[in-house]
Amino acid sequence: MKAELRDILTSIRASYLRELRAYFATPLAYVFVAIFLMLVGVFTWEASRFFDTGLADLQPFFYWHPWLYMIFLPALSMRLWADEIAYSTSELLFSLPVSLFGLATGKLLAAWNVAALSLVLTFPMWITVNYLGAPDNGAIAITYLTSLLMAGAYLSIGAAMSSLFSSQVLAYIAGILVAFVFTAAGWPMLVGAISGLLGAAAGDLVAQFSFLTYFETAQRGVLELRALLYFGGVILAWLSLNTIWVANKRAFAG
Repeated sequence: MKAELRDILTSIRASYLRELRAYFATPLAYVFVAIFLMLVGVFTWEASRFFDTGLADLQPFFYWHPWLYMIFLPALSMRLWADEIAYSTSELLFSLPVSLFGLATGKLLAAWNVAALSLVLTFPMWITVNYLGAPDNGAIAITYLTSLLMAGAYLSIGAAMSSLFSSQVLAYIAGILVAFVFTAAGWPMLVGAISGLLGAAAGDLVAQFSFLTYFETAQRGVLELRALLYFGGVILAWLSLNTIWVANKRAFAG
């Protein structure tokens, strides 16, 4: 048991450092961070008409997070396994005596690290609202924490989809489609339509699977245990699927 745990931790560390170097050795991480910061600024200041609200809080900023994550985070994770398969480095990787769960976890953590860096670099917005008024910084901290967990959930979906394809484009499209399902399930318009067709209980049941449902609670400054368990469960479930799908490829390659 101790030896297995040591193998997993060793695999996580090796995979994490390798992927993190790969992100910053190419323009990918820099371009991702730059585009994310630019768009989150445009949506916050312009689309949400921040200065017209007359409120010193970050609600207009956090509102767009699920939708931006749905589009951008699959782009960050699409190369994690697709590149290994496309360039046949997966054959070498699969031949090593390493834990596949550790490899998948390390890759996910590296992508999550880049997403976390993007979130940290939005700190000028927090400074701005504190300069303009007296926001509830506790609620802002809770929403940032939940947003980071939600980013991990989106990335775990994208990483799992990446293990199914040798093409980054196909991995990206598949990642967006699955992420859309987990996002739109809590969209009020869709929930209202399902409730109208199948009843309110059916609409509520579908909404319970959506990232929006749990993130909206955090935006009100409420840190719920069920939200932490939900996002943690989603990450673990997709990480497990990722490991199973990679294990199948290794078995097929062997």
